Amino acid sequence: MNRPKISACVMTFNEESNIRRCLESLAFCDEIVVLDSLSTDRTVEICREFTDKVFQEPWKGYIAQRNRLRALATHDWVLFLDADEEVSPVLRDQILYQFRTGNEKYVGYEFPRQVFYLGKWIRHGEWNPDIKLRLFLKDKGYSGGQEPHDMVIVEGPVKTLTGKLWHYTYRDLTHHIQVINRFSTISAQEMYRSGRRFRLMDLLFRPPLRFLKGYLIKGGFRDGLRGYIIAVTIAYGVAMKYAKLWECEWEAIIDRETRSDSP
Repeated sequence: MNRPKISACVMTFNEESNIRRCLESLAFCDEIVVLDSLSTDRTVEICREFTDKVFQEPWKGYIAQRNRLRALATHDWVLFLDADEEVSPVLRDQILYQFRTGNEKYVGYEFPRQVFYLGKWIRHGEWNPDIKLRLFLKDKGYSGGQEPHDMVIVEGPVKTLTGKLWHYTYRDLTHHIQVINRFSTISAQEMYRSGRRFRLMDLLFRPPLRFLKGYLIKGGFRDGLRGYIIAVTIAYGVAMKYAKLWECEWEAIIDRETRSDSP
């Protein structure tokens, strides 16, 4: 039987070190669509070796960018990937098997994402298992959630596959901290815009509880020093998110006072 066709959809920005591996893993798909946010390195040049469907538009935010990418896909099924991700051979074969043997009852598929961090695969803690819904019927799903953490939302039954989506995350600790800084800023701004307000209890208790959750309860200690670093940086990100929410409130107060003092 003819299987349903899949549009692989990838967002990029200055990903020349990752994008080739990502796109090579998508050779089984029927088209590859890339939405680039005006990269200044060789990302677009490399993408055009794999597809002529490379679009460049200014960054709109994670959710809006992902929905724009979905709109550019021409086939019924959409597979979202980030540029630093790779479909493992096992996951590829599982997807093809599902599509060849009939998948009419499902509108989406989710699968575990495994992270490669500081030279090793992470197998415990908050990063594993990290189940992601990335393959779905275009007319039954869309990207939602809260910036910067978009998620696919579908209407209908979803099947969980066991094959891994490999994630080659942060280049090093400096890169990791830079991403935490950016994401915590976006998260704090989103919370403030949605009406969430700073509470000292959040800043005092949420970070250490998050550390305990990842390092002890979810077994992050079993990944050795890397597991400890991951638990610490997650807790740090939580602390920065709430500290920056407090900062948003004070900036708003200062702004109001400045405007009220103006002649």
